[in-house]
Amino acid sequence: MARTKETRANAAPGAGTIFALRAIGLVILARWLFSMSTMDFVSSLAAMASSPWACVNLVFLFLLIFLPGARARVERPFHPLPQWLRQALRVFAFLGFLFAVFSVGAFVWSAGGRRALNTIAETNGWLVAAPALYAAVMWICRPRALWRTNVAARRFAIGRYAISTDATTRTVVVWVESRKLGQYDARELSVRWPDGQAAGAAPAPVSTPVPADAGAGVAAVTATAETQSPSASPAAAASMPRATAQVGWMHRRPKVELLWDSPAAAGHNRQTVFRAALATEGDRVAARALDTSLRQA
Repeated sequence: MARTKETRANAAPGAGTIFALRAIGLVILARWLFSMSTMDFVSSLAAMASSPWACVNLVFLFLLIFLPGARARVERPFHPLPQWLRQALRVFAFLGFLFAVFSVGAFVWSAGGRRALNTIAETNGWLVAAPALYAAVMWICRPRALWRTNVAARRFAIGRYAISTDATTRTVVVWVESRKLGQYDARELSVRWPDGQAAGAAPAPVSTPVPADAGAGVAAVTATAETQSPSASPAAAASMPRATAQVGWMHRRPKVELLWDSPAAAGHNRQTVFRAALATEGDRVAARALDTSLRQA
C-alpha cells in the first residue's frame, strides 16, 4: 500500500513579518547591551533612568520583541499585527530614525569625514546600520491592504483598502488596513473614475463640418484624426485612467472612489465609502476589475 510522503506544514502568511520585526528588536537590544558592557553597569542604569529617550527605546524594544497580540492568520496575510501595535511601532521607529540620523549627522559634522569612516569601521558599520534598522521597521509597518488582488477569488486591493465580494450573497466587505469599514450590498455600490471617465469608456468622436472644396487636405486630416482617435485602439481606451494621470504639470495621481447609494438608508445616499489614489499599475488593474465585478452584480 502506497504511503503519502509527510511534509512540514507551510508557515502561515505573516509569520515572516513577525520574525523580521523580532529579529530587528533582538539586534538593537544586543547592540545596546554590548554598549552598556563597555561601561559601568550601575552608572548605565542611572543614566537610563534619567533619560527620557532611553525610556522610549525600552518601550519600543518591548513592543518590537514581544509583539503583544500579533498572530499570523491566513485571512490577513499582510496584517499579522493589531492596528494599534502597527501604529505604535511606526511612530517609535520614526522617532528612533530621526534621532539616529541627527546623532550620526552631528558626529560626522563635528568629527569630519575621515574620523567618521574610521568610527564606522570600528563599530562594524553600526552608525549606518542603526538608522537602516529603524527605517526597516517603518517600511514593514507601512500602510497597506490586507491582501493582494486576486480576481478569481474576488479580492481586490487598492492602496491601503481591501475589498472582498461575494457573488452568492451579493455582499461586499471593505477593509482599511486591518480595520473593517463595513459590509454593503453589491448592487448599491459603484466605482467613480476621475473626470467621470469609466474604466473602458472612450470619448465619442467629434465631427466638425468641413467645406466641400477642401480637396485632398480633408482626406489627410480625416486619416490623421482616425489614426489618433482613442476608439481606434482598444488599448488606448482601456488606459484612460493612466492618460488622465498625466494631466497637469505636476502629473497628479488619478483617484478612484467607491460610492454607496442606498435608497433604503435615510441620509446615506451617495456616500463615499473610500477615495484612493491609483499609484501603481496594480491599483489600476484592481479598480477596473472591481468596477467590472460590481457592474455584473
